[in-house]
Amino acid sequence: MAAPSDEPRQKSLPEHVDDESGALWEDERGLHVVDFLTNKAGDDLKSHKNIGDILESLKEENNVLSEQVLAVSDSVPLKVSAALCAAENAACSLQDLLHREEMMANLLEQHLQGVQPSKNHLGRMLNQIQTIERHMKYLSCLQLIEECSSSIQQCLMTGSVWEAIRAIDSMGAVHAGLKTSGCSSLKAFLQETLSFWHRIIKDRLSGDFEKILAQLHWPNISPTAQSLAPVGNHQELSVQLELLVTQLLALQTTDNLLFHSTSPLLPTQADSSATAVSQSPICLPIQIMLLPFRKRFRYHFCGNRQTSSLSKPEWYLTQVLLWMSNNSTFMEEKIQPILEGAETHLSARVELCRGLLALVQEKVASDALRLLYDDALFCHLVEEVLQFEKELRSKLSYPPALPGLLHLLLENTVLQKWLTVEKKMAVEKMDAMLSSEGAWSCQYKEMCDMDELRAPDCAETFMMLLQVITERYRYLTCPSAQLKFLGLQKELLDDFRIRLTQVMKEDSRYPLSARYCAILNAVNYISTILRDWGDNVFFLQLQQAAVSLNDEVLLGGLGLMELGQLAALEGSLFDSLLALLDRLKGDMMGRLLDWTMREFKEKAKPYSQNRWLSFPSQQDQSSMSLSSSACPMMLCLRDRLLSLHQLLGLSLFQLTWQGLAERLDHFLYQDVILANHFSDGGAAQLHFDMSRNLFPLFGQYCKRPENFFKHVKEACIILRLSVGSAILLRNVLEEAEEETDAGDHERPTLMSTLHELGVYCLAPCDVLYVLRLRVSWPGQ
Repeated sequence: MAAPSDEPRQKSLPEHVDDESGALWEDERGLHVVDFLTNKAGDDLKSHKNIGDILESLKEENNVLSEQVLAVSDSVPLKVSAALCAAENAACSLQDLLHREEMMANLLEQHLQGVQPSKNHLGRMLNQIQTIERHMKYLSCLQLIEECSSSIQQCLMTGSVWEAIRAIDSMGAVHAGLKTSGCSSLKAFLQETLSFWHRIIKDRLSGDFEKILAQLHWPNISPTAQSLAPVGNHQELSVQLELLVTQLLALQTTDNLLFHSTSPLLPTQADSSATAVSQSPICLPIQIMLLPFRKRFRYHFCGNRQTSSLSKPEWYLTQVLLWMSNNSTFMEEKIQPILEGAETHLSARVELCRGLLALVQEKVASDALRLLYDDALFCHLVEEVLQFEKELRSKLSYPPALPGLLHLLLENTVLQKWLTVEKKMAVEKMDAMLSSEGAWSCQYKEMCDMDELRAPDCAETFMMLLQVITERYRYLTCPSAQLKFLGLQKELLDDFRIRLTQVMKEDSRYPLSARYCAILNAVNYISTILRDWGDNVFFLQLQQAAVSLNDEVLLGGLGLMELGQLAALEGSLFDSLLALLDRLKGDMMGRLLDWTMREFKEKAKPYSQNRWLSFPSQQDQSSMSLSSSACPMMLCLRDRLLSLHQLLGLSLFQLTWQGLAERLDHFLYQDVILANHFSDGGAAQLHFDMSRNLFPLFGQYCKRPENFFKHVKEACIILRLSVGSAILLRNVLEEAEEETDAGDHERPTLMSTLHELGVYCLAPCDVLYVLRLRVSWPGQ
């Protein structure tokens, strides 16, 4: 039985299987046999007698499988024979196709050899035709140029300027068509011819235009020119002006084609981000009108004259603003209607400003590079440029979409110098303001109602310095540059905080000094201003820009959660600084309160050691008065509150007296009340000292000062209860204590009972403890 079943299994092994693989296969086969016998016969093979039945069934299965194998072996040769026949037929067809392909290739090769002479001849003829066509086009271009030149010459001789302009436009169209041509000589000839006739026409129109402008008193160099008498033939001059401006506008296309890249009146852009509008050439009539200004500007501000001084940029900047202002009326009344009639969609006043700005831009860019090593003059130039930009936008309504002068300050070298100078000057001013005699005095100290924060002069001056820096970079058009200035401001703020901390440590031995309180006011003042800045629209826009640009300086070290909060405007860029300032403020207030409490506790020692058991009852006294032992601590507390009220800002003082009241409440409750036993007279005296002397000291700062001394107030209530009420309350509390010890919860009626007495803060166990401090019980 084993032989028939083993032979097929051995044949199914691959021939390339090595000895190790065969051994593994034999192991697997053995495991399979064991599993089979276990499933059929059970675990104990020796105890079963059905092994013979299993053997007989296996023999039958083996016979069935052998018959199936023989049947399949008989059918396989028929299919293999059919496949071999099909393969032989396909091979014959392939040989036939290969033979036919070879014959066709030979015929094609013979045909190509036969037509090669004709092909070569036809190629030579086509090349000749193409050469002739190029020559004809070349000659036609020359003929067109000659015809246009002749036409322009005839038009100029007969005074037909419009016809000459149309002819030169035709020549300009040919020039544009030859832009990609390789005929360099033809293009050069056309360029020279076009430039020649364009210059002649432009010179003629410019001469006539300048004469008309001179009769109309252009340019208006100074305000005194307004007093010139108007010309008599005003109507005729207006007609001629309109004609010449229109003709010059018609010549604009050719002028742009020839001189766009080299025109001296085009704005010099140092910033590559300038808009496309700023790169468009100034229209031809305005270029001619700008020539007198250009000559004057070059003469006065670009030579060796005294007016061309690096230390006086305001001279040429102010002069250009005056030119813009003095000539705006002429441009709007005389030139603008003509531009609108020609449908140019240009503003004459803006075009004039653009042309004058080109002169200033060139001058400022040159001066800025020359002043990189002179901090004082560089700062002066920046200030004047910012002032010029402000007046240009506000007074002259120059469009925001067009660049003025600010983009010149954004050039990398100039911007880095600007940042360096800003930091240097700010640090110098910080040193000066902190070392001045009045650094820690408040200029509004005599007018408390005007300044609730009572910021010292150094802090107010410093924040004003930062505000001035903000106003300088607020209108920059580059968000990344604005973020650099914001980073500088944060660096200066942190530097100032460190300086305040250093000064504070010098006075930390006596926190009640005027300078210590002034430092605390300064920290609070800066925190208040920074929180206002965090809600300011300008700084919120910078915050969004910092998140979108992923600014490393401002956002470095922040986690994903913090970045998400900044993006959602749930935080501000000043949060890290505010956290440091708040920590400093909390530390300083803690020192202040600790010092005050130490002084108060020293004065309160006699009061806490009073023999409250020996005080006579209230009925035995004609009138109540403050305990003699309480006078020193009350006087100390009064003086400190008055002093702090005068030295600290309103919000800081409010936090201070509230914190002091909380500590006093805790001290009096722990060290005076819980540390002693009280008779009826002692309880009445304690209540009088607290309610009629201590609480009123805080009464001028709030309406109900006793609410800030809840422990003391409620303890006095418990100590002053009538004997009957006290006994009932004690019994209720003791029963509640026993129930609590037994595992039951406190009864709601107990809390309501305490609330009826006015006790809300003390727990029942504390109330019971205070009750046990009473000594005036029946039987005692």
